[in-house]
Amino acid sequence: MTLTVIVGASGSGKTTFLGDVHKLHKCCYIRQYHTLRPYVPVRKIPTFDPTKLPFWSLYSNRMLEGTKNKSYNPSVKIGGTMAGEFIAGLSGGQRKMLLFELVRQRTASSSDLLICLDEPFCGVTDDFLPYIVETLNEMCKKHNLLVVTNDHVDKLKGMADNIITVSAIDRENILLNSENFERTKALHAMSTGKDFVHTFDSGQFRFFLDIELFSSPQVVQTLIFTIFALGLVLAAFWDTQREAFPAALIAVQIVAFFCINPYLISLTDWRNTVREETQALMHSSLEINFALKSLLVLALLSLIMAISLGCLLLCSQGGNNMMEAGPLALYMFFDSASMTFPFICFGVYSRLPSQAVDIVSSLPFLLMLIFSTTFSPGAGVAGVKVLRYLFSRFYFWCALEGVGDMMEGCPGDDELLVYAALTGCLGLILFVLFKCALHLVSKVQAKRALMQTETMAADADVQKIRRMSTSTSLHVQDSPAVVAAVAQA
Repeated sequence: MTLTVIVGASGSGKTTFLGDVHKLHKCCYIRQYHTLRPYVPVRKIPTFDPTKLPFWSLYSNRMLEGTKNKSYNPSVKIGGTMAGEFIAGLSGGQRKMLLFELVRQRTASSSDLLICLDEPFCGVTDDFLPYIVETLNEMCKKHNLLVVTNDHVDKLKGMADNIITVSAIDRENILLNSENFERTKALHAMSTGKDFVHTFDSGQFRFFLDIELFSSPQVVQTLIFTIFALGLVLAAFWDTQREAFPAALIAVQIVAFFCINPYLISLTDWRNTVREETQALMHSSLEINFALKSLLVLALLSLIMAISLGCLLLCSQGGNNMMEAGPLALYMFFDSASMTFPFICFGVYSRLPSQAVDIVSSLPFLLMLIFSTTFSPGAGVAGVKVLRYLFSRFYFWCALEGVGDMMEGCPGDDELLVYAALTGCLGLILFVLFKCALHLVSKVQAKRALMQTETMAADADVQKIRRMSTSTSLHVQDSPAVVAAVAQA
């Protein structure tokens, strides 16, 4: 196994080269500024031993060198900023070492993996340099390491089996041990290695529940805000009369939507962070984490709907409500789900940026206000108002006693709840169909990529690069040409 170092001037494309390798081979990949969820306590990371961290005694020991340790905090969190909130915890350099130790422990029982590391010394002070060097030496005994660095170049050069030099002037070629090769061929040659085998166990499930549910600040904040906001609604709409029930219902539904909305908006940052955590092998399965998060959002939505229903029934005490509690709860859930599912779909399962997710996911709420005709029964241009059948709120209003008579074109009473459920899930259904189409396209693209990889594998230069990058017998660190190349970089 080998250690290959990528050097070059700033802006020459070192990180881009590493990222392109990762695109071709979904290997373990530690970014230069890798993000982790800041609210995760270090010692709760599953199947991870924090005592192996070189700085852990700073947090685990009550006494250091005979004096009281003011930094003692065995429950220290990873720390950092997420969704605009800073959480105190490890320093940037300590998080970098946490990532390396996490990868080292995860891959200790595997072999022949490809591990990509971008700026392993960035943010790490010189006193911890021996730890990074020792970790790299240990890992490259069993795996192929591809490392980008601007710091401690001489140190890494002394450890390296191969050196790749990239240039900002010539983007089509690279130098491998002073020998010129096409960049594309080098990428395919480097993108080789076994896939890391993930194992999901009950510890991963408990970790998710502990971090995202029982000790999550976001869930607690959402529930506190919900109780506060609906408490104000209860005070303002207390003793609502029967004819004013629809107005109270609208108020409760809108307030409930805005109660869960901050949590929904944070899903994009959560998705991006968990993706990077998976690249660092913290999780056994990205898909399972996405599924668990989706179920958590639905559970939170159901709880908020239950609180909203209780608030509404209290407001209309004395039987002033226009529907029985059971059907009312179902209609309220599907009405809210129609505006919540898009946030789950695009926030968790897409790669759209935060602003795009907010805009696209907010469209159902906006379109419901315009086209459902629930705010203007019977009004609208004939070709436009037919769109009311796409919204769960329309069927909800049709089912309300005294309101349904004003709605135009309502289905039969025994069909209303079915249509409300179908239209409530319409956004989810369309998104699933869209993802299925994308999956079919990606399978075709993957097949083409595989054919290109097989073609490249037969190329003489690719075979030569692959032999150089996977065989320690071709150690070239002391080559005068390589020394000159590093000096130029």
